[in-house]
Amino acid sequence: MSEPNVFITGAAAGIGRETSLLFARNGYRVGAFDIDDAGLASLKAEIDGFGGSVVTGVLDVTDPAGWAQCLADFAGESGRLDILINNAGVLSSGRFEDISLAAHRRMVDINIIGTLNGTHTAFPYLRDTVGAQVVNLCSASAIYGQPELATYGATKFAIRGLTEALDLEWAHHDIRVLALWPLFVQTAMVAGMDTGATRSLGIKLTATDVAKELWAATRGAGRVHKVHYPVGTQAKLFLSASRFSPAWLSRLMNKRVTST
Repeated sequence: MSEPNVFITGAAAGIGRETSLLFARNGYRVGAFDIDDAGLASLKAEIDGFGGSVVTGVLDVTDPAGWAQCLADFAGESGRLDILINNAGVLSSGRFEDISLAAHRRMVDINIIGTLNGTHTAFPYLRDTVGAQVVNLCSASAIYGQPELATYGATKFAIRGLTEALDLEWAHHDIRVLALWPLFVQTAMVAGMDTGATRSLGIKLTATDVAKELWAATRGAGRVHKVHYPVGTQAKLFLSASRFSPAWLSRLMNKRVTST
C-alpha cells in the first residue's frame, strides 16, 4: 500500500508549517501549498533533510482553478487523498469601522471562500479514499462574537457551521470532517495584535501545540464521535462553559474578557 498523504494549505509558515513537518516525520507524503514560494522552499529543504516526502506548490486558495490543478498534480493517477487540512487564513484586528472594507473582504475571501473552494474541489478524491478526513482550522473566536475580531470571528462561525453540516452529510461517504479550535497562537498572524482579549488572556499557544493537537485529532474518532477539538486549556474552558451558559451570561463573560 502506498504511503498516506495529506494536503495542507497555508503551509509555508506557522501552524501549516509545523503540521507539515509533523506529518512528514510520521510517514506521510505531504502536499504543502501556499502563496509564499520562499517559505515553501525552506520547508521542502527541511523535510528533504530528514528524509521525508513532500510536494510543494504555489496556491492562492481563492482560485478554484488553482485548487483543481494542485489537487490533480498531488493526487496523481491514484486519486488518493487521505487528509485535507484547510489551514490558510488571514486576520485583521481592531474596531470594525477602523478596518478597511478591503481587509474585511479579504478575510471572507480567504477564510471562507478558500475553504469552500478546497473542500468542494477535493470531494471526489476524498470520496474515493477509504477513511478520508477534512480538518478545518476554526477558532475560539467562533464561540461568541468578539469585539475587535468581528469579521474574523464571523468567518470562523461559518467554518464551524460548514464543518458540522459536512460531517453529517458526508458520513455515508466515509469522510470525517472536524474542526480545530485554538485561541491565540504565537504566529505572524497575531504579530503586533493588541486587543482586549489578547491583553486579558495573553497569547500562550505555539504553532507546535496546535500541530500536535491536530495530529492527535486525526488519529481516529474514538467511541464517541467528535467534531470540535478545542486547543489549549483556555479554549477548552470557554467552549465547555458556552455549552451550559445562557446567552446573557456568555455575552457578559465575553464583554469582561475583551474589556469592552
